[in-house]
Amino acid sequence: MPAPLRREQIRRLIDERGFVRVGDLRDTFGVSGVTARADLDALVAEGAARRVHGGAVPVRAPGGPAREREPSFEESLAASVVPKQQIGELAASLVASGQSVILDVGSTALAVARALVARTDLVDVVVITNGLNIALELEPAIPRFTVIVTGGSLRPLQHSLVEPLAGTVLSQVHADIAFIGCNGVHPLRGVTNINLPEAGVKSLMLAAAERAVVIADSSKLGRSHLGQVGPLAAFDTLVTDAAAAGNALDRLKEAGLSVLVPE
Repeated sequence: MPAPLRREQIRRLIDERGFVRVGDLRDTFGVSGVTARADLDALVAEGAARRVHGGAVPVRAPGGPAREREPSFEESLAASVVPKQQIGELAASLVASGQSVILDVGSTALAVARALVARTDLVDVVVITNGLNIALELEPAIPRFTVIVTGGSLRPLQHSLVEPLAGTVLSQVHADIAFIGCNGVHPLRGVTNINLPEAGVKSLMLAAAERAVVIADSSKLGRSHLGQVGPLAAFDTLVTDAAAAGNALDRLKEAGLSVLVPE
């Protein structure tokens, strides 16, 4: 296939999926990894895509609509690395041996998974997740951990499993603690997410746990989005990073949410 035609098809894939991997392009078009990267670089040079770790995502054209786009897992992973590590370690410190844990998807949840694995004192922990990459991150802790993956339809943008079927497992468990990510934590509008299918599964997680902990870096505080996960009163604790503004935290505390921030 001529390079211009192949690149046009790649551009359409990026727009449709929100994120494409180099490996996906290699397999789909029968080209080498070098050629796939060159195609992405060419689209970036044209302003038709933006490179992120492992692949590319769309860009909003100048003058285009300002509708907020859900960031891919790879985009989020490259942003706020240290704050998410802080959140991960602090959240993992809330887990005790013998407990059951629901762990959401996303780059902040990945930081929690890494911190849980690093806690070699933890044994007999059951972790239920709808994130394929989260499950793989937890795999080295087996047999100290039992890792359960929900069923569901795969969303490549977050490597997550959503409805149908994701609720089948979540409706049959009641975990000690759930760590739930989001795109916004607002004192009046509660915990929200950009994507509705993701928000729906997060709500199921919220209902399936004795204690719900929202994990969100400081950029999410005071913001709200389309899909409501749950009201602030449904959550026990917010774990955020050290950069969180004092006034934003004060408003959330006044609304009844406990807040944990790294020292």
